[in-house]
Amino acid sequence: MPSSRDVVFVDGVRTPFGRSGPKGLYAETRADDLVVRVIRELVRRNPNLPPERVDEVAIAATTQIGDQGLTIGRSAAVLAGLPKTVPGYAIDRMCAGAMTAVTTVAGGIAFGAYDVAIAGGVEHMGRHPMGEGVDPNPRFLSEKLVDPSALVMGMTAENLHDRYPTISKQRADAYAVLSQEKAAKAYADGKIQPDLVPTAIRTAEKGWGLAVEDEAPRPGTTMEGLSGLKTPFRPHGHVTAGNSSGINDGATGCVVAAAEVAEELGLAPKMRLVSYAFAGVDPEVMGVGPIPSTEKALRLAGLGISDIGLFEINEAFAVQVLAFLEHFGLADDDARVNAYGGAIAYGHPLASSGVRLMTQLARQFGERPDVRYGITTMCVGMGMGGTVIWENLA
Repeated sequence: MPSSRDVVFVDGVRTPFGRSGPKGLYAETRADDLVVRVIRELVRRNPNLPPERVDEVAIAATTQIGDQGLTIGRSAAVLAGLPKTVPGYAIDRMCAGAMTAVTTVAGGIAFGAYDVAIAGGVEHMGRHPMGEGVDPNPRFLSEKLVDPSALVMGMTAENLHDRYPTISKQRADAYAVLSQEKAAKAYADGKIQPDLVPTAIRTAEKGWGLAVEDEAPRPGTTMEGLSGLKTPFRPHGHVTAGNSSGINDGATGCVVAAAEVAEELGLAPKMRLVSYAFAGVDPEVMGVGPIPSTEKALRLAGLGISDIGLFEINEAFAVQVLAFLEHFGLADDDARVNAYGGAIAYGHPLASSGVRLMTQLARQFGERPDVRYGITTMCVGMGMGGTVIWENLA
């Protein structure tokens, strides 16, 4: 029986995230081409990694049809020019797709089945709106297995405001303003650009172009500006387009490897995987998912929340981050949380976001040798949470 091996995160990149829709960056760009761009960039940036040494390509997509179908991990690997000997597969855990791609190949590496793998995700929500082509079993509602609101993410966020009456719309808006400010500062300080892959785009109207930065951030967002936004999920509600992530297109990818193999190849890993956990919660309050998954991951690692020096929490909705912070006794503006801003600014192309969190954490680890442990965590549609704990190798 092989003994378990240490798993390390070597490098992560992503395309700039676009706004979905007919005017968005990637309106006329295929989803699989976004993944190809990411895989090729990972190979280019890591010349010590012979492409034939990649043992697996795991790519997540929530809507696995059209240009996001056809076992996208394999098809994108072939399109990216990896040797035909490199296998691949597709994975789906809604928002936590890329995160699950990483934890799944990490398990294979720890077990000894793989030495090196590429893991990531893509979501082209312009081409494939959330829920396109799905056919929920009528028993979900007829047998009251879930509340009808469970299938609409914005309504689950309103439900979370009900469960946490201390989290007002004003607190959610203030958190959203802070996320936009942090993202603007991260861009100004050049923290985001090193891990963005310039991506060719084309429209019939304008011809060829290059996407070099995220399209979604709204620097200069104010409380006043947010206060007047509609609450589409409930009259006089709390959840608006301003305190939620947008509807976006984009792809992410990373190289993960066995620590000893990374050393043998001369790769420079940024962080070590300590533990991970997924947990289920009531689907109608899916935003609380990161709480039990984080408790479980901490327990598995033998750590407490006070051991964590940096947090990357996916900002599907401000209320969901605030619920997490409130549960663990952290301040709304804790400097350890989403230091570069989050999905409220950058966007959330569902299955790709998990690796964006990891890439941003790895970049922060490099700047903060004083921090030993960090967390990437997110809520997941249908009532789940996912958490990965990482150790800083800087």
